[in-house]
Amino acid sequence: MAINLSGESVLILGAGVTGIAVARSLSAKGASILFADDQVENVEGFKVSKSDQIQVDGLSFIVISPGWKESHPLIVKAQAAGIRLVNEIDLAWSFRAELVPGQKWIALTGTNGKTTTVEMAAAMLRAGGVSAIACGNVGTTVIESVESPEKYEVLVLELSSFQLHWLREASFVAAAILNIAEDHLDWHGTFTEYARVKGSILDRASTGVFNSSDLEVVNQAAHWQGRKVFFSLETPAPGEIGIVEELLVDRAFVSDPQEAAMLAEIVDVKPTVPHNVANALAAAGLVRALGVSPEAVRSALQNFSLGRHRIEEVANINGISWVNDSKATNPHATVASLNSALSSIWIAGGLAKGAEMQELIAKCKSRIKVAILIGADRELIADELRSQAPEIEIVYVDAPGTYQRGGRDNSLMEAVVKAAAERAKTGDRVLLAPACASMDQFISYEPSAHR
Repeated sequence: MAINLSGESVLILGAGVTGIAVARSLSAKGASILFADDQVENVEGFKVSKSDQIQVDGLSFIVISPGWKESHPLIVKAQAAGIRLVNEIDLAWSFRAELVPGQKWIALTGTNGKTTTVEMAAAMLRAGGVSAIACGNVGTTVIESVESPEKYEVLVLELSSFQLHWLREASFVAAAILNIAEDHLDWHGTFTEYARVKGSILDRASTGVFNSSDLEVVNQAAHWQGRKVFFSLETPAPGEIGIVEELLVDRAFVSDPQEAAMLAEIVDVKPTVPHNVANALAAAGLVRALGVSPEAVRSALQNFSLGRHRIEEVANINGISWVNDSKATNPHATVASLNSALSSIWIAGGLAKGAEMQELIAKCKSRIKVAILIGADRELIADELRSQAPEIEIVYVDAPGTYQRGGRDNSLMEAVVKAAAERAKTGDRVLLAPACASMDQFISYEPSAHR
């Protein structure tokens, strides 16, 4: 796409973070911008209209923000009129050719662990002397990263299923799939379609990095013809990355596949829990595809710490540990969170997004002391607890009458904390790992974001 967009008329679907970043970029290149958004009424410097008020005649093209379905009436109307549909990532890719022609992209998707892993990968690249940034579904948007004055040598993209659904042009030196478990089925319709979209990240990749312990990831890899590198917590075969005794080792990106390169010690990965070690192996696979040394991988891991809201201990009072894992917004992530300790007073609930809770409770019931449940779909969790573990106490906490989503009233979480404190004793862990999305109660997975 040309950098000079003078005289072009562009409609952007969605006035969220991605849409606003795109609007600023295209406006600076001379385009005339209009937003379609049914929730947002004002964006400084731009016109916003309801989607049913938009006329597509005369539009040069439409930029679709993540989360907009093909069945939306405005998209159906645009397709019928032959209007070109573009997503932010492909748009950034087209600008990259002129702005940073030597820039390489690597990418990662999965149901859980994406943000941690792309941040690990970016840290490994930087430790190896490569200017890099994690972007996409985390932190900075891709278009802002491409246009950054830093002129990054490598972008590490975290891609959600929503972003992958619309992706058509961007390509990657390497792409990884961490895991594929039930999530966003309310949007994709079926698990098969969700898995297919996750697997589509391979369509534009030269090297694929796969979790061999995840059956659906292995299934997606089976249908792909590129270079395959598998990782697991087991001893690696030639061409794989894995664990030997207490070491992370690489038998994929070495000159002699009968040899192994030591990447790090297990204790270099913090917290040293299985799913986080797997994240480190996936990140190492991505950066080793770009030639990053084992020494840089180890140095990055030794200095890396998880971001906020990921198994984050926020307080330890009277011997009671209070842990925030609000990023665990689906059952698969919550299994890992609950399994990181022997016993928890568990805070959960919200919007299940079509996911079921049977497997979660089956795997974790021995690690739940009390379940404190909130939100719209809490009965899905309660029903499974009653069926599989009736001895576990279930506590319902409703939003007080004064509580308003998006307001400054913190009474809902205060009531949750009070209920947990009444039941916690010295040595207990209170864990917020909702297994659901939070949009029914808060404006973000961050516990303070409703303020």
